[in-house]
Amino acid sequence: MASSSSSSKRRRSHDVFLSFRGMDVRNNFLGHLYTALDQRGINTFVDSEELRKGEQISPALMEAIEESRIAIVVFSEDYASSSWCLEELAQIMECKEQRDLMVFPLFYKVEPREVRTPGHGKGERQSYGEAMAAHEVNLGKDSRKVKKWKKALFGAGSLSGWHFTDGYEAGLIQHIVQEISIQLDRMPLDVAKYPVGIDSRVQELKTILDLHSKDNVRMVGLWGQGGGREDNPC
Repeated sequence: MASSSSSSKRRRSHDVFLSFRGMDVRNNFLGHLYTALDQRGINTFVDSEELRKGEQISPALMEAIEESRIAIVVFSEDYASSSWCLEELAQIMECKEQRDLMVFPLFYKVEPREVRTPGHGKGERQSYGEAMAAHEVNLGKDSRKVKKWKKALFGAGSLSGWHFTDGYEAGLIQHIVQEISIQLDRMPLDVAKYPVGIDSRVQELKTILDLHSKDNVRMVGLWGQGGGREDNPC
């Protein structure tokens, strides 16, 4: 694995990576959230079922996480029952530490405390506790993988994010999109270290603008997707 210094300089292909349990939210809440982000011009990665095969996280999905600026983890009721989701979460938290990935948890009809410490809350649903207990039976209570998953749950569950129990989902989605837009605006753009062919384009632009002329005002228009963020200087 590359060092953190070189990893942090990796080009980012996606603004947002969405981590979720498909059977819980894919066809309703998640679809609406993705549409709202897309309409704002935010490049969002949502994995397909083809990438979720086998027990290990696929290289394509791992690369998508590494090349994202922000990850939103949708903690729904059955999220922890999926070993796939937990592997994905562990990778996200690793990228948070080593690649400066910004992580926002969304507690969707679950309590943050239930995510942080599965099975220890009183008077709460125990879906996360039951899920982790099942993983311990299958893999062993002291297995490295289970410990890694618990650490990732505690870390992500302790972050500041959004908590939705019931009510108007459209309002929550609007708030999420607004916050993500603000965070993206604060981030520096990824610029290629050695951009190919840019010198000739700069000289051509200078000639067209006639920068030494004092007779006229020059205007430059930039064309692109509304709300988008360009990766290289024009």
